Amino acid sequence: MNIIDNWNEIKRLFKDSFRSSFHYAIATVSENGEPHVTPVGSLILGKPGHGIYFEKFPQHLPRNLETNKQVCVLAVNSSKWFWLRSLVGGKFTTPPAVRLHGVAGDLREATDTEVAIWQKRVQRVRFSRGHALIWRDMSLVREIEFTRVEPVLVGKMTSASWDVQST
Repeated sequence: MNIIDNWNEIKRLFKDSFRSSFHYAIATVSENGEPHVTPVGSLILGKPGHGIYFEKFPQHLPRNLETNKQVCVLAVNSSKWFWLRSLVGGKFTTPPAVRLHGVAGDLREATDTEVAIWQKRVQRVRFSRGHALIWRDMSLVREIEFTRVEPVLVGKMTSASWDVQST
């Protein structure tokens, strides 16, 4: 499966995933080889094969990236209605999940445009105390260059949702 050719579908699935669970799972590996998964809600996909995320709260993630820049991001559409419709119908009409493999860059200051994109994403809750406590002052980002996409297959239920012949 080609990451560039399928980028719009990948972005749509990431949007559905965020709507249903407010985060993605980013997997890294520690210097002693232990896997570690971090929930991150601030990942934003941009041009094909590229994304950024705001790094404010993770502790293990940045430490792991010091020795191994490889990451795997999992996005799952966790909508109960999506799953119920799919189970009743016996198939997923759109992909339920996807993994993006890539390489993380160095931590840097976010651009004004990146901050504006983030603030637009969370604008619906800007009135809340939680927004003020965790999302108002996001300023550091890390770029990820995605090199490979891996569809999550669920037997016959996903046979029509991905072009699995190209994997």
